[in-house]
Amino acid sequence: MQARRVRSMRAWLSSFHHAWDGLWYVVRTQRNVRVHLAALVLAVGLGIVVQLSRLEWVLLTLVIGAVLAAEWFNTAIEATIDLVTTQYHPLAKVAKDAAAAGVLVTALVAIVVGVLMLGVPLWQRLSNWVH
Repeated sequence: MQARRVRSMRAWLSSFHHAWDGLWYVVRTQRNVRVHLAALVLAVGLGIVVQLSRLEWVLLTLVIGAVLAAEWFNTAIEATIDLVTTQYHPLAKVAKDAAAAGVLVTALVAIVVGVLMLGVPLWQRLSNWVH
């Protein structure tokens, strides 16, 4: 019984190791992920400046997480297609384009949420600072 529990624990820890490998692979190889991470840092910094409420932090965290998850799924889909075929196929193009569109949609939603939550308070602070 104890040996099975140890194997189960090792398998569980191994899954985290594989996830960590996937996380770093995408960060290292995907330029757009690094752009999104820079936007994350900017959004969090602005959120601190404008003192977002707890609910606003939750919303900001959710949209940031959605954008990053979309990037990781997009990379997984592209890698899978590249593994299956090296030749052009219209369905492979559809899959890659649709996955990229998913990232675009989540990024645009995140921008809208960011502007709605951060734009007005920033504008007010800037206008007070200028006047």
